[in-house]
Amino acid sequence: MTRSRAALDALEHLVGGLGTATLALLALMGLAATAVLCAVGVGLLLAPVALRGLHGAAGRERARLSRLGPEFVGPGSPPAGLRAELASPVTRRELCWLATHASLGLFLGVAGLTLPFSAVRDLAFPLYGHLLPPEEMAGAAMGLWIADDLPGRLAVAALGVGWLALCLLLLPGMARLQAWPGRRLLAADADTDLALRVAQLTATRAAALDAHAAELRRIERSLHDGTQNRIVAVTVMLGVARRALDRDPAIAGEVIDRAQDAAEQALADLRAVVRGILPPVLEDRSLADALTGLAAACPVPCRVDADLPARCAASVEATAYFIVAEALTNIARHSGARQATVTVRRTADLLLLRITDDGRGGADDRHGTGLGGIRRRAEAHDGTFTLTSPPGGPTTLDVSLPCGL
Repeated sequence: MTRSRAALDALEHLVGGLGTATLALLALMGLAATAVLCAVGVGLLLAPVALRGLHGAAGRERARLSRLGPEFVGPGSPPAGLRAELASPVTRRELCWLATHASLGLFLGVAGLTLPFSAVRDLAFPLYGHLLPPEEMAGAAMGLWIADDLPGRLAVAALGVGWLALCLLLLPGMARLQAWPGRRLLAADADTDLALRVAQLTATRAAALDAHAAELRRIERSLHDGTQNRIVAVTVMLGVARRALDRDPAIAGEVIDRAQDAAEQALADLRAVVRGILPPVLEDRSLADALTGLAAACPVPCRVDADLPARCAASVEATAYFIVAEALTNIARHSGARQATVTVRRTADLLLLRITDDGRGGADDRHGTGLGGIRRRAEAHDGTFTLTSPPGGPTTLDVSLPCGL
């Protein structure tokens, strides 16, 4: 199962790389045409456009590599001016990547698509082979025999098993080889990486402070609007009961009963606030159990798929819990979904969350506080947040959190 999953992931990477390789080929053709036209002077006018195509293709590859692996830090904006841009080391590395990806990357992408296609074609050959003309029957067996009878067609299906085995063995390595030039040539210099990292950590610290302040405000509102008001009501009712005790003990008893009910409600509110700070189920059991409880309480039918071989830091698990709670609340209130799925995985030093629903889509974290709060919680832990929600759905929310120690 692990090998087949790795092969499917690699096929996804190769298909994405085929798209950027096609862009790279177009950009390379544009640069070559611009270089030829420079001989007659026209190419100088087209050079800025060709360079923008180069930077655009390289930017697409950086974005692809960031989605499919560790965070990829680019070099930032190219220098101003045509001469400075041509002399820039970043441009030279992008040119080397362009030539490599437009050739090797394109070949690997096409080969990565051909292998599973050949496997499916040959495995299904016994179902449709009898419909083919004789010359195509021989071609289906790579010219080794004519597959005009059932044993011959089953032998072609055996070739399909071989193609499938090659997919499982070769696709992961092909995907790594396709991505290697981009990771080697398109990454930022060490100094640039450090500067960007400092800026990111500064923004992350600000997000952490904002998230902490928002959490304090939430707790304060919960205590002020709920628990405090009920305790004040208990105090008032006890005062009324004390004054009525001598005049009418029956009325005093009713007031005391109401005061007891209000005290019990205040205690329930206080427990809810405490659970909102750190759910006890996280301490007593596990993150998977806590998320199962959230899914059971969600008005929308929700399935939890959690594979967590080890516990994470308590702060990380609490953040994951509140992220899923907020996401399920948004789904119940705004999505119109019929079902939702929460997937949790731990890979290496990352905790990966994926929340999907089949609702109407169109969610935007720039509008409303729910999704914005999820982003701030993730960034406060130096994590990542990705939202995909086209109109009409489905909506997919991906969060990765460093697991901590």
